[in-house]
Amino acid sequence: MNNDDVKLEAINAENEELTERVKGMLPREESLFSLADFFKIFGDSTRIKILYVLFESEMCVNDIACTLEMTVSAVSHQLKVLRQARLISARREGKSFIYQLADDHVKDIINCAVEHLSEEPENGFGAGEEN
Repeated sequence: MNNDDVKLEAINAENEELTERVKGMLPREESLFSLADFFKIFGDSTRIKILYVLFESEMCVNDIACTLEMTVSAVSHQLKVLRQARLISARREGKSFIYQLADDHVKDIINCAVEHLSEEPENGFGAGEEN
């Protein structure tokens, strides 16, 4: 056994109680997978744009598509993903569906991310860009 092995052994023994306590506090594996899947939803800039639009006003798919200069088909696809993730909801008005944020948590999640990113000026988030 060399000196590095002895040092590592001592570190492991010294932190065993702490690591076991922290391991016991970790969420279940299924919960961690669900959380990772949830954050994947935010990995598409089109979905982020749609959420920003819905921060300002509830809208039908045609108005969202017009605002973002996208096709209705492309927006509809992303709306479906956002609805499945329960980030937005919709209600029927005549022949149209009107989309809105599911709740204030959605805006909070985005605002927390923007606040975090704005701590580093090179990320492009300046003052006044938070919602």
